[in-house]
Amino acid sequence: MRAQLARIDAVLVQAVIAAALSFAHLHDVASAAGQDGWKAWAYPISVDLLLVAAWRRLRTGEAKAAGWCWFVIALAASLGANVATAGLLDLNHVPAWLRILVAGWPAVAFLGGTLLAHSAPARHEGSGEDGRELESIDGQEGAPDPVSELPPPPATDPAPSSPPPVAVPAALVDHARKVATEHHTRTGTAIDTTTLRARLGVPLPMADAIAAQL
Repeated sequence: MRAQLARIDAVLVQAVIAAALSFAHLHDVASAAGQDGWKAWAYPISVDLLLVAAWRRLRTGEAKAAGWCWFVIALAASLGANVATAGLLDLNHVPAWLRILVAGWPAVAFLGGTLLAHSAPARHEGSGEDGRELESIDGQEGAPDPVSELPPPPATDPAPSSPPPVAVPAALVDHARKVATEHHTRTGTAIDTTTLRARLGVPLPMADAIAAQL
């Protein structure tokens, strides 16, 4: 356990040192290119944020091509600043092309961050527990199908003296009450059996049994 903690501590210390040095190099290059004051400090933050966003995209496994593209761009900016401050460039006389790159970096970083944040596949929201989208309007997609939930018709006597009672599921009665309430709100009159049968898509005997319970 102690050996594992020591290994983790060493990695964290190394990461903090590397991040601090890279941060300072980016600040020095931006400052030498004419971005003084708070602007010079904003450049290393922008580069690091683009690196983190690209790395997160690579970890998700979605649109890896875009993740690798922007990861390489941000890494090149970070490594380029480290190399530039190693004496290969005279920071007192920065060439024009480097000033152009530094001045154009905010737009590049904004474009990369926007594409990484908004190019993920859209997820379907608003689904119910059974995977179907919930709808508040009766009869539309996502509403329960009354016919599919009906029980099998009861066995009838060859010559019954009176029609057997029709069994109506409680869920269908509740659904019918919503349909009746919506009809009354829209028309100002109570719903009749014919309209109720058409809205529910059930046989006439069952429509009569449902209307008797409303």
